[in-house]
Amino acid sequence: MPKSPGAAASLAPASSVSLYDTRPFFEKALVFGVQNGIIDQQKLDAIGNDAPKGMVQIARYFGTEFLRPELERAKDRIINLVSLYLENSSGGDLRLAAESLRDHSFLSRSKGGSDLLKALLAMPQNSHFGMNERAGFSDDKIPLLAKWSLASLSDYQAELAKRSQVAQTMDAAIWLADALGMEADELEDASPDAEAVIRTALLTLACRRRTMPDWVGFEKMVLALRKKYGEAADVCSLFPIAMPAKLPIHFKTVLQKVQQSVAADLPKVLDAKVPIRKLFNQTPAFVGRYFWVEDGLSEVDDYDRSASLAWHKVTGGHSDDSSLLTLFLCVATETAPKTLLTEKNAIALVRKIRKNGLNPGLASQYMALHAPAQHQSDYARLWNDFLLDAQPTLQSDRDYGLQDALTLLRRECNVK
Repeated sequence: MPKSPGAAASLAPASSVSLYDTRPFFEKALVFGVQNGIIDQQKLDAIGNDAPKGMVQIARYFGTEFLRPELERAKDRIINLVSLYLENSSGGDLRLAAESLRDHSFLSRSKGGSDLLKALLAMPQNSHFGMNERAGFSDDKIPLLAKWSLASLSDYQAELAKRSQVAQTMDAAIWLADALGMEADELEDASPDAEAVIRTALLTLACRRRTMPDWVGFEKMVLALRKKYGEAADVCSLFPIAMPAKLPIHFKTVLQKVQQSVAADLPKVLDAKVPIRKLFNQTPAFVGRYFWVEDGLSEVDDYDRSASLAWHKVTGGHSDDSSLLTLFLCVATETAPKTLLTEKNAIALVRKIRKNGLNPGLASQYMALHAPAQHQSDYARLWNDFLLDAQPTLQSDRDYGLQDALTLLRRECNVK
C-alpha cells in the first residue's frame, strides 16, 4: 500500500531540519553549562546578584537609572555585552563560554564586552593622519558605544576587520616615513592620506633616495624619471616598484596593493606632455594621491635659484649699468631682451620708439618678475634716472637724422 505524503515527510532524517536559535549567546552558554554540570547553583546565584548591579551601572553610564525604559535597555545591553565577549573569546564554543562564566564573574564578562567595543571605537576609521584621535576611547564616543552595545558579533567583527585594515595601512605609512627620516608626529601635523605617504615612499626608495621629499625634491625626482624612462614602452619592467628592504611581514599585503596603484600611475607620471605641477596639484585623480613635505623655505630657495639662473642667462652674467639699461630699453619697446645692440639694432630701436612710443612700465614689471629681489630697488632707480634724461631725446621729432638718440644710446647703453 503506497505511503501518504505526510508519512514520507515523517520519515525524513532529523539532520535535514534545523532550528534558528534566537537566544542571546550568553543564555545558550548558561543553559549548556547548567545541563553539563559546568555551572552550579552557587554560580547561578552569583550571576543573579551581579546582573541587577550591572544593569544599574550601565543605565547610569548611558543616561539615568531612575527610568524604567532605561533599565530595560540596560538589561538588553548587559546581556549583549556578555554575549559579545563570550562568543568572541570562545569562537562560538559553548563549552569554553560556559567555563568562562564559571571561572569569572558576570560583571567581568560584561566589562570584557565593553572593553572590546571601546578598543574598536578608538581605532581609526579614516586613513588620513590628523583626522583620528590618538588618545584612545574618550567620553565623546559614549553615544557610539551606546549604539554598539546592542550590536551583534557579526557587526562587530565586520567593523573590526575594516578598521584593522585602516590601522595597518597607517602603521605601514608610519614605518615607511620613519625609514625616510620622518616622524609620526610630523605626519599627524601634515595630515596626508596614509596611502599617499606609501606611494611617495615606494617611489622615493625605488629612485634610491633616502629622505621623504619636499615639493622641490619630488618635482626633481619625477623630472629625472621622465628623462630616463619617459619614452619607454614598458616602464614597469625597466623601473620596478620593489618592496622595501626589512619590511615587516604584516605590512606586505598592504604595500602590495599600493605598489600596484603606483605601477598603474607610472604612464601618467612619466608623460612629459603634462606639467608636473598641473598633474599633481590640479588633476582631480592625482590631487592628494602623493605626498611631499611642506617646506615653504625650500620652495622659496628653489624659486630664488631658478630666478637667479634665468636672470643670469638673460643678462649673460653682465650687471653693469649699460648692459642693464640696454635690457630694460628693449623690454620697454617690446623688443627681444638683449644686453648688447649692433648699430643696426640701435637705429631700429629708435625708429620703433618714434613710431610706437616707449612703455617704461613694461621694464618695471620685468624687473619685478625676473630680477633678483635684493637688487630690484637699485635697478628701478637706475631705470628711472635714465628715463628722465633719455626719454625726451629718444622720442624727439626734431632729431631727423637720429644722431642725438644714437649718441645717447652709445653713451648710456651697449652699442657696438
